[in-house]
Amino acid sequence: MIPLASPIRFQRAADQRLWGRTGPKFREACVRCSLLRPDPAQRARLADIRDNLIARISEAEREGWLGEVEGLRVSLAGADDKLAQLDAEQTRRGTATDLGMPTFAQITMRTSEVKEPAP
Repeated sequence: MIPLASPIRFQRAADQRLWGRTGPKFREACVRCSLLRPDPAQRARLADIRDNLIARISEAEREGWLGEVEGLRVSLAGADDKLAQLDAEQTRRGTATDLGMPTFAQITMRTSEVKEPAP
């Protein structure tokens, strides 16, 4: 009997196969994709990708590769957008919203007034 792999292990193996066999154009397309929801644990990697894109833009400008510069700038804008999404989500998770609902302690402390029946 073959043991079933956990979904996390399966996804990790799929990611390694996917990222290992593809070139940088696929990664750039993923950064550009508006449907991609980045994992907060991968923020440092996304920042490294952004830094690498900045270095590649300066190299392309130095070499005169104008078409490459424009494509890299689109990828850089996508990476900056993903980092902004991660920062906004972190801010949202760090703040609590008061819904105006009473706490359990406030509810249990309420007393009701019982009127004595009239004789």
